[in-house]
Amino acid sequence: MTQQATDATFAPTGLAHAEERTYAKVTARIVPFLFICYLAAYLDRVNVGFAKLQMLNELKFSETIYGLGAGIFFLGYVLFEVPSNIVLHKVGARLWIARIMITWGLISGAMAFVSTPTMFYILRFLLGVAEAGFIPGILLYLTYWYPADRRGRITAIFLAAIPMSSIIGGPLSGWILSALSGAHGLSGWQWLFIVETVPSVLLGIITLFYLDDRVASVKWLNDEEKKIIAANVAKDTQGKEDASHLAYAFKSGRVWLLSLIYFCIASGIYIISFWLPSIIKQTGVLDPLYIGLLTAVPYIAAMIAMVLVNNNADRMRERRWHTTIPTLLAAAGLALTAFATNNTLIAMIGLTIAAASVSTSQASFWTLPANFLAGAAAAAGIALINSIGNIGGFTSTFLVGWMTDLTHSTSASLYLFAALLVIASGLLLTLPARLINK
Repeated sequence: MTQQATDATFAPTGLAHAEERTYAKVTARIVPFLFICYLAAYLDRVNVGFAKLQMLNELKFSETIYGLGAGIFFLGYVLFEVPSNIVLHKVGARLWIARIMITWGLISGAMAFVSTPTMFYILRFLLGVAEAGFIPGILLYLTYWYPADRRGRITAIFLAAIPMSSIIGGPLSGWILSALSGAHGLSGWQWLFIVETVPSVLLGIITLFYLDDRVASVKWLNDEEKKIIAANVAKDTQGKEDASHLAYAFKSGRVWLLSLIYFCIASGIYIISFWLPSIIKQTGVLDPLYIGLLTAVPYIAAMIAMVLVNNNADRMRERRWHTTIPTLLAAAGLALTAFATNNTLIAMIGLTIAAASVSTSQASFWTLPANFLAGAAAAAGIALINSIGNIGGFTSTFLVGWMTDLTHSTSASLYLFAALLVIASGLLLTLPARLINK
Protein backbone atom coordinates (compact mmCIF):
# COMPACT_ATOMS: atom_id res chain seq x y z
CA MET A 1 0.00 0.00 0.00
CA THR A 2 1.38 3.44 -0.94
CA GLN A 3 1.91 6.24 1.57
CA GLN A 4 -0.82 8.25 -0.23
CA ALA A 5 -3.28 5.40 0.15
CA THR A 6 -2.35 4.98 3.77
CA ASP A 7 -2.97 8.66 4.46
CA ALA A 8 -6.32 8.49 2.67
CA THR A 9 -7.33 5.50 4.75
CA PHE A 10 -6.46 6.95 8.15
CA ALA A 11 -7.21 10.66 7.67
CA PRO A 12 -11.01 10.34 8.16
CA THR A 13 -10.44 8.20 11.25
CA GLY A 14 -8.04 10.77 12.66
CA LEU A 15 -10.50 13.58 11.94
CA ALA A 16 -13.35 11.63 13.53
CA HIS A 17 -11.23 11.01 16.61
CA ALA A 18 -10.37 14.70 16.89
CA GLU A 19 -14.05 15.60 16.54
CA GLU A 20 -15.14 13.15 19.24
CA ARG A 21 -12.39 14.41 21.54
CA THR A 22 -13.47 18.01 20.93
CA TYR A 23 -17.14 17.37 21.68
CA ALA A 24 -16.25 15.33 24.75
CA LYS A 25 -14.34 18.36 26.03
CA VAL A 26 -17.23 20.73 25.23
CA THR A 27 -19.78 18.45 26.88
CA ALA A 28 -17.70 18.02 30.02
CA ARG A 29 -17.25 21.78 30.29
CA ILE A 30 -20.77 23.15 29.72
CA VAL A 31 -23.41 20.43 30.05
CA PRO A 32 -22.96 19.50 33.75
CA PHE A 33 -22.99 23.17 34.71
CA LEU A 34 -26.13 23.93 32.68
CA PHE A 35 -27.73 20.79 34.11
CA ILE A 36 -27.11 21.98 37.68
CA CYS A 37 -28.45 25.46 36.85
CA TYR A 38 -31.66 24.04 35.40
CA LEU A 39 -32.02 21.70 38.36
CA ALA A 40 -32.00 24.72 40.68
CA ALA A 41 -34.38 26.61 38.37
CA TYR A 42 -36.92 23.84 38.22
CA LEU A 43 -36.75 23.24 41.95
CA ASP A 44 -37.62 26.92 42.55
CA ARG A 45 -40.43 26.73 40.01
CA VAL A 46 -42.26 23.67 41.34
CA ASN A 47 -41.44 23.55 45.08
CA VAL A 48 -44.77 25.32 45.55
CA GLY A 49 -46.32 21.88 44.92
CA PHE A 50 -44.79 20.65 48.17
CA ALA A 51 -45.37 23.90 50.04
CA LYS A 52 -49.04 23.42 49.17
CA LEU A 53 -49.22 20.42 51.52
CA GLN A 54 -48.96 22.84 54.49
CA MET A 55 -49.53 26.39 53.29
CA LEU A 56 -53.10 25.88 52.04
CA ASN A 57 -54.35 24.93 55.48
CA GLU A 58 -52.27 27.56 57.27
CA LEU A 59 -53.22 30.42 54.93
CA LYS A 60 -56.78 29.17 54.29
CA PHE A 61 -56.27 28.98 50.51
CA SER A 62 -58.61 26.89 48.35
CA GLU A 63 -57.45 24.51 45.60
CA THR A 64 -58.61 27.11 43.07
CA ILE A 65 -56.44 29.82 44.64
CA TYR A 66 -53.46 27.45 44.56
CA GLY A 67 -54.13 26.43 40.96
CA LEU A 68 -54.41 30.05 39.84
CA GLY A 69 -51.28 31.06 41.74
CA ALA A 70 -49.26 28.12 40.45
CA GLY A 71 -50.46 28.84 36.93
CA ILE A 72 -50.07 32.63 36.95
CA PHE A 73 -46.32 32.02 36.91
CA PHE A 74 -46.73 31.20 33.22
CA LEU A 75 -48.40 34.51 32.36
CA GLY A 76 -45.28 36.43 33.37
CA TYR A 77 -43.17 33.77 31.74
CA VAL A 78 -45.01 33.93 28.42
CA LEU A 79 -45.11 37.74 28.21
CA PHE A 80 -41.34 38.12 28.59
CA GLU A 81 -40.09 34.93 26.92
CA VAL A 82 -39.49 36.18 23.36
CA PRO A 83 -37.96 39.55 24.39
CA SER A 84 -35.70 37.75 26.86
CA ASN A 85 -34.33 35.35 24.23
CA ILE A 86 -33.72 38.16 21.74
CA VAL A 87 -31.77 40.05 24.43
CA LEU A 88 -29.74 36.90 25.19
CA HIS A 89 -28.92 36.52 21.48
CA LYS A 90 -27.59 40.10 21.46
CA VAL A 91 -25.81 40.48 24.83
CA GLY A 92 -24.65 36.88 25.30
CA ALA A 93 -25.61 33.95 27.48
CA ARG A 94 -23.21 34.59 30.36
CA LEU A 95 -24.62 37.93 31.52
CA TRP A 96 -28.26 37.21 30.76
CA ILE A 97 -28.47 33.73 32.28
CA ALA A 98 -26.73 35.04 35.43
CA ARG A 99 -29.33 37.85 35.64
CA ILE A 100 -32.17 35.37 35.24
CA MET A 101 -30.90 33.04 37.95
CA ILE A 102 -30.17 35.69 40.57
CA THR A 103 -33.53 37.46 40.17
CA TRP A 104 -35.61 34.29 40.20
CA GLY A 105 -33.73 33.04 43.26
CA LEU A 106 -34.48 36.19 45.24
CA ILE A 107 -38.15 36.20 44.25
CA SER A 108 -38.53 32.51 45.08
CA GLY A 109 -37.11 33.18 48.55
CA ALA A 110 -39.65 35.99 49.05
CA MET A 111 -42.43 33.38 48.65
CA ALA A 112 -41.74 32.40 52.26
CA PHE A 113 -43.49 35.59 53.40
CA VAL A 114 -46.74 35.17 51.44
CA SER A 115 -49.80 35.79 53.63
CA THR A 116 -52.64 36.61 51.19
CA PRO A 117 -53.82 35.32 47.81
CA THR A 118 -52.85 38.66 46.22
CA MET A 119 -49.26 38.38 47.46
CA PHE A 120 -49.20 34.78 46.22
CA TYR A 121 -50.36 35.80 42.74
CA ILE A 122 -47.95 38.77 42.46
CA LEU A 123 -44.87 36.81 43.50
CA ARG A 124 -45.72 33.87 41.23
CA PHE A 125 -46.19 36.30 38.32
CA LEU A 126 -42.85 38.00 39.07
CA LEU A 127 -41.14 34.63 39.32
CA GLY A 128 -42.35 33.88 35.80
CA VAL A 129 -41.05 37.25 34.57
CA ALA A 130 -37.67 36.60 36.20
CA GLU A 131 -37.27 33.09 34.78
CA ALA A 132 -38.54 33.94 31.28
CA GLY A 133 -35.99 33.04 28.65
CA PHE A 134 -33.94 30.55 30.64
CA ILE A 135 -34.95 27.31 28.89
CA PRO A 136 -35.16 28.70 25.33
CA GLY A 137 -31.96 30.62 26.03
CA ILE A 138 -30.10 27.42 26.91
CA LEU A 139 -31.64 25.57 23.95
CA LEU A 140 -30.45 28.39 21.68
CA TYR A 141 -27.03 28.37 23.37
CA LEU A 142 -26.64 24.64 22.60
CA THR A 143 -27.11 25.35 18.88
CA TYR A 144 -23.93 27.47 19.02
CA TRP A 145 -21.96 24.35 19.96
CA TYR A 146 -23.70 21.22 18.66
CA PRO A 147 -24.98 20.25 15.18
CA ALA A 148 -28.39 18.59 14.81
CA ASP A 149 -27.10 15.00 14.88
CA ARG A 150 -25.61 15.57 18.35
CA ARG A 151 -28.24 17.79 19.93
CA GLY A 152 -30.81 15.13 20.82
CA ARG A 153 -28.77 13.39 23.48
CA ILE A 154 -27.36 16.70 24.79
CA THR A 155 -30.84 18.24 25.05
CA ALA A 156 -32.04 15.12 26.87
CA ILE A 157 -29.17 15.31 29.36
CA PHE A 158 -29.92 18.99 30.00
CA LEU A 159 -33.66 18.44 30.40
CA ALA A 160 -32.97 15.45 32.66
CA ALA A 161 -32.53 18.15 35.31
CA ILE A 162 -36.34 18.19 35.51
CA PRO A 163 -36.67 14.63 36.84
CA MET A 164 -33.44 14.97 38.81
CA SER A 165 -34.79 18.07 40.56
CA SER A 166 -37.69 15.95 41.74
CA ILE A 167 -35.52 12.95 42.64
CA ILE A 168 -33.50 15.26 44.89
CA GLY A 169 -36.12 17.88 45.63
CA GLY A 170 -38.97 15.52 46.55
CA PRO A 171 -37.30 13.86 49.54
CA LEU A 172 -35.52 17.12 50.44
CA SER A 173 -38.77 19.08 50.39
CA GLY A 174 -40.56 16.41 52.41
CA TRP A 175 -37.74 16.44 54.98
CA ILE A 176 -37.78 20.26 55.24
CA LEU A 177 -41.54 20.29 55.76
CA SER A 178 -41.24 17.69 58.53
CA ALA A 179 -37.96 18.59 60.23
CA LEU A 180 -37.88 22.39 60.11
CA SER A 181 -41.52 23.12 60.85
CA GLY A 182 -41.65 25.62 63.71
CA ALA A 183 -37.90 26.36 63.73
CA HIS A 184 -37.28 30.02 64.65
CA GLY A 185 -41.00 30.67 64.46
CA LEU A 186 -41.33 29.74 60.78
CA SER A 187 -43.49 27.02 59.23
CA GLY A 188 -42.01 24.14 57.24
CA TRP A 189 -43.31 25.55 53.95
CA GLN A 190 -41.57 28.88 54.67
CA TRP A 191 -38.26 27.13 55.31
CA LEU A 192 -38.80 25.24 52.04
CA PHE A 193 -38.71 28.45 50.00
CA ILE A 194 -35.80 29.93 51.98
CA VAL A 195 -33.52 26.88 51.82
CA GLU A 196 -34.18 26.05 48.18
CA THR A 197 -33.54 29.60 46.93
CA VAL A 198 -29.86 29.62 47.95
CA PRO A 199 -28.48 27.41 45.12
CA SER A 200 -30.04 29.58 42.40
CA VAL A 201 -28.46 32.81 43.65
CA LEU A 202 -25.04 31.21 44.13
CA LEU A 203 -25.12 29.56 40.68
CA GLY A 204 -26.15 32.87 39.11
CA ILE A 205 -23.04 34.52 40.52
CA ILE A 206 -20.83 31.61 39.39
CA THR A 207 -22.29 31.88 35.86
CA LEU A 208 -20.75 35.33 35.47
CA PHE A 209 -17.29 33.82 35.78
CA TYR A 210 -17.76 30.34 34.29
CA LEU A 211 -19.91 30.51 31.15
CA ASP A 212 -18.60 31.60 27.73
CA ASP A 213 -20.79 33.44 25.23
CA ARG A 214 -19.38 32.05 21.97
CA VAL A 215 -17.02 29.34 20.74
CA ALA A 216 -14.57 31.88 19.31
CA SER A 217 -13.95 33.48 22.71
CA VAL A 218 -13.21 30.38 24.82
CA LYS A 219 -9.74 29.72 26.19
CA TRP A 220 -10.18 26.03 26.98
CA LEU A 221 -10.32 24.96 23.28
CA ASN A 222 -7.40 25.19 20.85
CA ASP A 223 -7.72 26.65 17.35
CA GLU A 224 -8.19 23.26 15.70
CA GLU A 225 -11.02 22.36 18.07
CA LYS A 226 -12.73 25.70 17.51
CA LYS A 227 -12.55 25.15 13.74
CA ILE A 228 -14.18 21.72 14.06
CA ILE A 229 -17.11 23.15 16.01
CA ALA A 230 -17.47 26.18 13.73
CA ALA A 231 -17.42 23.99 10.61
CA ASN A 232 -20.09 21.62 11.96
CA VAL A 233 -22.37 24.44 13.07
CA ALA A 234 -21.92 26.25 9.73
CA LYS A 235 -22.75 23.05 7.85
CA ASP A 236 -25.80 22.60 10.04
CA THR A 237 -27.14 26.07 9.13
CA GLN A 238 -26.65 25.68 5.36
CA GLY A 239 -29.91 26.10 3.49
CA LYS A 240 -31.52 27.94 6.40
CA GLU A 241 -30.62 31.45 5.26
CA ASP A 242 -34.25 32.36 4.62
CA ALA A 243 -35.15 30.92 8.02
CA SER A 244 -32.63 33.01 9.94
CA HIS A 245 -34.46 36.35 9.90
CA LEU A 246 -36.44 37.42 12.96
CA ALA A 247 -39.71 37.87 11.07
CA TYR A 248 -39.61 34.28 9.78
CA ALA A 249 -40.31 32.90 13.26
CA PHE A 250 -43.64 34.71 13.41
CA LYS A 251 -44.69 33.96 9.81
CA SER A 252 -43.83 30.26 9.70
CA GLY A 253 -46.81 27.93 9.95
CA ARG A 254 -44.50 25.21 11.25
CA VAL A 255 -43.52 27.37 14.22
CA TRP A 256 -47.18 27.87 15.13
CA LEU A 257 -47.89 24.14 14.66
CA LEU A 258 -45.01 23.26 16.99
CA SER A 259 -46.34 25.83 19.46
CA LEU A 260 -49.72 24.08 19.52
CA ILE A 261 -48.08 20.68 19.95
CA TYR A 262 -45.95 21.94 22.80
CA PHE A 263 -49.03 23.48 24.45
CA CYS A 264 -50.42 19.96 24.76
CA ILE A 265 -47.13 18.38 25.88
CA ALA A 266 -46.45 21.13 28.45
CA SER A 267 -49.93 20.64 29.91
CA GLY A 268 -49.00 17.05 30.73
CA ILE A 269 -45.59 18.04 32.08
CA TYR A 270 -46.94 20.61 34.53
CA ILE A 271 -49.82 18.51 35.79
CA ILE A 272 -47.18 16.09 37.04
CA SER A 273 -44.81 18.82 38.23
CA PHE A 274 -47.36 20.78 40.28
CA TRP A 275 -49.84 18.10 41.29
CA LEU A 276 -47.79 14.92 41.80
CA PRO A 277 -47.54 15.33 45.62
CA SER A 278 -51.29 16.05 45.84
CA ILE A 279 -52.19 13.06 43.65
CA ILE A 280 -50.06 10.77 45.82
CA LYS A 281 -51.66 12.21 48.97
CA GLN A 282 -55.10 11.62 47.43
CA THR A 283 -54.30 7.88 47.20
CA GLY A 284 -53.97 7.75 51.00
CA VAL A 285 -50.31 8.59 51.72
CA LEU A 286 -50.30 11.37 54.33
CA ASP A 287 -46.74 11.75 55.69
CA PRO A 288 -44.91 14.55 53.77
CA LEU A 289 -41.60 12.62 53.93
CA TYR A 290 -43.16 9.48 52.42
CA ILE A 291 -44.84 11.58 49.74
CA GLY A 292 -41.47 13.16 48.95
CA LEU A 293 -39.81 9.74 48.65
CA LEU A 294 -42.56 8.40 46.38
CA THR A 295 -42.31 11.40 44.05
CA ALA A 296 -38.74 10.36 43.26
CA VAL A 297 -39.86 7.06 41.68
CA PRO A 298 -41.54 8.41 38.49
CA TYR A 299 -38.64 10.80 37.93
CA ILE A 300 -35.96 8.12 38.20
CA ALA A 301 -37.76 6.32 35.37
CA ALA A 302 -38.09 9.60 33.47
CA MET A 303 -34.39 10.37 33.71
CA ILE A 304 -33.39 6.97 32.33
CA ALA A 305 -36.02 6.90 29.57
CA MET A 306 -35.39 10.37 28.16
CA VAL A 307 -31.64 9.86 27.79
CA LEU A 308 -31.89 6.35 26.28
CA VAL A 309 -34.65 7.21 23.81
CA ASN A 310 -33.05 10.43 22.61
CA ASN A 311 -29.65 8.79 22.26
CA ASN A 312 -31.36 6.26 19.98
CA ALA A 313 -33.07 9.10 18.06
CA ASP A 314 -29.66 10.68 17.39
CA ARG A 315 -28.24 7.36 16.26
CA MET A 316 -31.14 6.65 13.88
CA ARG A 317 -31.64 10.32 12.91
CA GLU A 318 -35.37 9.82 13.46
CA ARG A 319 -37.35 12.35 15.48
CA ARG A 320 -41.03 12.08 14.63
CA TRP A 321 -41.80 8.64 16.09
CA HIS A 322 -39.37 9.18 18.97
CA THR A 323 -41.60 12.09 19.97
CA THR A 324 -45.01 10.71 19.02
CA ILE A 325 -44.87 7.33 20.78
CA PRO A 326 -43.81 8.75 24.18
CA THR A 327 -46.58 11.35 23.89
CA LEU A 328 -49.17 8.59 23.45
CA LEU A 329 -47.72 6.62 26.35
CA ALA A 330 -47.91 9.72 28.55
CA ALA A 331 -51.63 9.99 27.74
CA ALA A 332 -52.09 6.35 28.75
CA GLY A 333 -50.22 6.96 32.01
CA LEU A 334 -52.41 9.92 32.96
CA ALA A 335 -55.55 7.94 32.13
CA LEU A 336 -54.39 5.02 34.30
CA THR A 337 -53.67 7.42 37.17
CA ALA A 338 -57.13 8.96 36.84
CA PHE A 339 -58.68 5.48 36.92
CA ALA A 340 -56.81 4.52 40.11
CA THR A 341 -56.68 7.65 42.27
CA ASN A 342 -57.64 5.60 45.37
CA ASN A 343 -55.03 2.89 44.80
CA THR A 344 -51.47 3.97 45.56
CA LEU A 345 -49.71 1.14 43.69
CA ILE A 346 -51.66 1.43 40.43
CA ALA A 347 -51.63 5.24 40.56
CA MET A 348 -47.84 5.15 41.00
CA ILE A 349 -47.52 2.88 37.96
CA GLY A 350 -49.61 5.33 35.94
CA LEU A 351 -47.63 8.32 37.22
CA THR A 352 -44.34 6.59 36.43
CA ILE A 353 -45.44 5.84 32.86
CA ALA A 354 -46.73 9.40 32.44
CA ALA A 355 -43.64 11.11 33.89
CA ALA A 356 -41.14 8.97 31.98
CA SER A 357 -43.02 9.33 28.70
CA VAL A 358 -43.83 13.04 28.79
CA SER A 359 -40.25 13.88 29.84
CA THR A 360 -38.94 11.83 26.91
CA SER A 361 -41.41 13.49 24.57
CA GLN A 362 -40.35 16.96 25.75
CA ALA A 363 -36.63 16.26 25.24
CA SER A 364 -37.18 14.84 21.76
CA PHE A 365 -39.53 17.68 20.83
CA TRP A 366 -36.91 20.35 21.53
CA THR A 367 -34.63 18.95 18.82
CA LEU A 368 -37.24 19.84 16.18
CA PRO A 369 -37.27 23.69 15.91
CA ALA A 370 -33.53 24.09 15.24
CA ASN A 371 -33.82 21.62 12.35
CA PHE A 372 -35.42 24.36 10.23
CA LEU A 373 -34.64 27.61 12.10
CA ALA A 374 -31.36 29.52 12.44
CA GLY A 375 -29.98 32.80 13.77
CA ALA A 376 -32.40 35.39 15.11
CA ALA A 377 -35.35 33.30 13.88
CA ALA A 378 -34.16 30.42 16.05
CA ALA A 379 -33.90 32.74 19.06
CA ALA A 380 -37.41 34.11 18.56
CA GLY A 381 -38.96 30.86 17.29
CA ILE A 382 -37.77 28.70 20.17
CA ALA A 383 -38.94 31.35 22.64
CA LEU A 384 -42.32 31.69 20.88
CA ILE A 385 -42.90 27.93 20.92
CA ASN A 386 -41.95 27.73 24.58
CA SER A 387 -44.14 30.75 25.41
CA ILE A 388 -47.27 29.37 23.82
CA GLY A 389 -46.49 25.92 25.16
CA ASN A 390 -46.25 27.28 28.65
CA ILE A 391 -49.73 28.74 28.38
CA GLY A 392 -50.51 25.04 28.72
CA GLY A 393 -48.78 25.23 32.10
CA PHE A 394 -51.14 27.99 33.22
CA THR A 395 -54.19 26.26 31.74
CA SER A 396 -53.46 22.86 33.25
CA THR A 397 -52.58 24.06 36.76
CA PHE A 398 -55.60 26.36 36.97
CA LEU A 399 -58.07 23.84 35.52
CA VAL A 400 -56.86 21.03 37.76
CA GLY A 401 -57.34 23.28 40.82
CA TRP A 402 -60.79 24.43 39.71
CA MET A 403 -61.96 20.93 38.72
CA THR A 404 -60.58 19.45 41.95
CA ASP A 405 -62.61 21.94 44.02
CA LEU A 406 -65.63 21.15 41.85
CA THR A 407 -65.40 17.34 41.84
CA HIS A 408 -63.20 16.71 44.92
CA SER A 409 -60.94 14.57 42.73
CA THR A 410 -58.18 15.06 40.13
CA SER A 411 -59.52 12.28 37.88
CA ALA A 412 -61.61 14.39 35.48
CA SER A 413 -58.75 16.80 34.79
CA LEU A 414 -56.28 13.93 34.24
CA TYR A 415 -58.59 12.43 31.61
CA LEU A 416 -58.91 15.84 29.95
CA PHE A 417 -55.18 16.37 29.58
CA ALA A 418 -54.62 12.78 28.53
CA ALA A 419 -56.90 13.61 25.59
CA LEU A 420 -54.80 16.68 24.78
CA LEU A 421 -51.68 14.50 24.60
CA VAL A 422 -53.45 12.21 22.12
CA ILE A 423 -54.20 15.29 19.98
CA ALA A 424 -50.52 16.30 20.19
CA SER A 425 -49.41 12.89 18.92
CA GLY A 426 -51.72 13.24 15.91
CA LEU A 427 -50.36 16.71 15.11
CA LEU A 428 -46.78 15.43 15.34
CA LEU A 429 -47.51 12.95 12.56
CA THR A 430 -48.44 15.81 10.22
CA LEU A 431 -44.85 17.13 10.30
CA PRO A 432 -42.84 16.08 7.21
CA ALA A 433 -40.22 13.47 8.13
CA ARG A 434 -37.68 15.07 5.76
CA LEU A 435 -37.91 18.31 7.74
CA ILE A 436 -37.39 17.00 11.26
CA ASN A 437 -35.51 13.69 10.95
CA LYS A 438 -31.97 15.09 11.22
